[in-house]
Amino acid sequence: MVAIIDYGVGNLFSLKSSFSAIGADAVVTSSKSELERAESIILPGVGAFCDAAKKLKDSGLEDTVISLAKAGKPLMGICLGMQLLFEKSYEYGEHRGLGLIKGEIRPIETVIPKGYKIPHIGWNSLEIKKQTPIFENVKNGEYVYFVHSYYAADCESSVTAVSDYGAPLTASVQAGNIFGCQFHPEKSGETGLKILRSFVALGEEK
Repeated sequence: MVAIIDYGVGNLFSLKSSFSAIGADAVVTSSKSELERAESIILPGVGAFCDAAKKLKDSGLEDTVISLAKAGKPLMGICLGMQLLFEKSYEYGEHRGLGLIKGEIRPIETVIPKGYKIPHIGWNSLEIKKQTPIFENVKNGEYVYFVHSYYAADCESSVTAVSDYGAPLTASVQAGNIFGCQFHPEKSGETGLKILRSFVALGEEK
């Protein structure tokens, strides 16, 4: 079973529908016991970093997510959920993240050329930098769907793919059993479904 964390933010219906499409058992939950029983965990997220971080803490699930990830359970953060995995963010101030991956979240406007629209919305190709289990069936250059104004920086050791938007922006990361996708697999067609299938398989192997 895949547990999709419900802490008040995230595109939960689309995610659950995508797991249903690949025949995976997925539950949307805010229950600590269900997260503990799950084979793998998805941390979704949309909106502002500080709001999402507060809601995750207020839900009482922050420590559970950290402890389960450190115990080796596969965890994938998606979009803002990926950004929460990092040490801190500079979105509307400076805010602490979960600290599961080294690095920080910065505005893309500091690295992309002037005139590029913010947020970065749309389909962009993946440039795979490092092989990762979730890209087992994904080829270099496949397209995925992004919606973001901030990106992960100072995280070179964990970067598995970048996407060019006037500058190479972090598209995905991995640190052991912890994965992150800045893009939305649930909105990325067959490529996204391949990524989700591979993630589900990781939990089944545990």
